[in-house]
Amino acid sequence: MFDFLISSLTIAGIYGLMALGLNIQAGYAGLLNFGNIAFAGLGAYAAGIGYSLGWPLLPSLAMGIALAMLLGLFLASMGRKLAADYWGIATLAVAEILRTVATNEGWLTGGANGISAIPSLFEGLARPWDSIAFLALVLVVLGVAAWMCSRLGNGRFGRALRLMREEPQLATCMGYDLKSLKTRAIMSGAAVTAIGGFLYARYMSFAGPDYMLASETFVLWTMLMIGGIGNIAGVLTGVVVVQAAYVFVPFIKDWLHLSSDVSGALRLGLIGTILLVCLMWRSEGLVPEKLRKMP
Repeated sequence: MFDFLISSLTIAGIYGLMALGLNIQAGYAGLLNFGNIAFAGLGAYAAGIGYSLGWPLLPSLAMGIALAMLLGLFLASMGRKLAADYWGIATLAVAEILRTVATNEGWLTGGANGISAIPSLFEGLARPWDSIAFLALVLVVLGVAAWMCSRLGNGRFGRALRLMREEPQLATCMGYDLKSLKTRAIMSGAAVTAIGGFLYARYMSFAGPDYMLASETFVLWTMLMIGGIGNIAGVLTGVVVVQAAYVFVPFIKDWLHLSSDVSGALRLGLIGTILLVCLMWRSEGLVPEKLRKMP
């Protein structure tokens, strides 16, 4: 039970990082990025490939962040020629292309089997201290990321992103370069998400193409929409609610003696019900964003 709790909290913290990265793009800038999980996948593969090449920890992490930001730059360049909804579909397509490439390029990514035996960051510690140390690291990184995202959102850059989101023509009239704002928002979110993917690969000791499934992006979107998109506290609340639903279902499975297929459907149904309730009666999320009113 103790190990299960530590594992659940660690995974929740990692997904919190990914959700914060998406929130910079979707919450602050209003960008419909449906391929955000690709940034996490690049971070995860950087951990695996870096380990295979014998690289130290920090260079591997830097490679993952750099690759994610380059992908973000590419996605931003596509946005200059596509409307918002078409761009969202394009990001989903790019993420699927990357997943297909990762599945087939076995010489680099391990193919469908992925890269396994990636050492944990604290494998030298005895159990359960290794898991506790990893959880502490994730919580510290999450806290720093949340603080930085909050500072970013409340600063000049964040206010410019919100103005672009709400009144793009007014933002243009005030001299803001919307293309530059979108590019910086995507690249910033990509960096945060890549860190989450890197930690996930190090925690699971594995990096594979399943990390870039489209469903993972929509899990992050669900967290944002339930908690409150555009609000750091809301995003973290959404992460807690969704993770709690994931944790709750195994207990129901054992209590009612359900099969794995039924419990999987129950998990999706429970999260879908929570999302539907929020959309109908709390459309702005459990902790809605508070916008500054003009006097």
